[in-house]
Amino acid sequence: MPEQKQAAEAIIEFRRIGNAVKVSAIDTVTQVEVSIVAPARCTEREMTDAVMRKLQYVLARQNAKR
Repeated sequence: MPEQKQAAEAIIEFRRIGNAVKVSAIDTVTQVEVSIVAPARCTEREMTDAVMRKLQYVLARQNAKR
């Protein structure tokens, strides 16, 4: 079974745009960046969890292509 790389450390940025928040995460090792848009009523924890899941998914997809 192939190894799945998880984001060791990520930089997370929150930017409020009206009733939504754009959340970006950048993996510090690979420099891969992903972002999501969430309702402003979501908690910071919910947004962080969602963007980290997406980052892990994208990193896993990149590793599978190699």
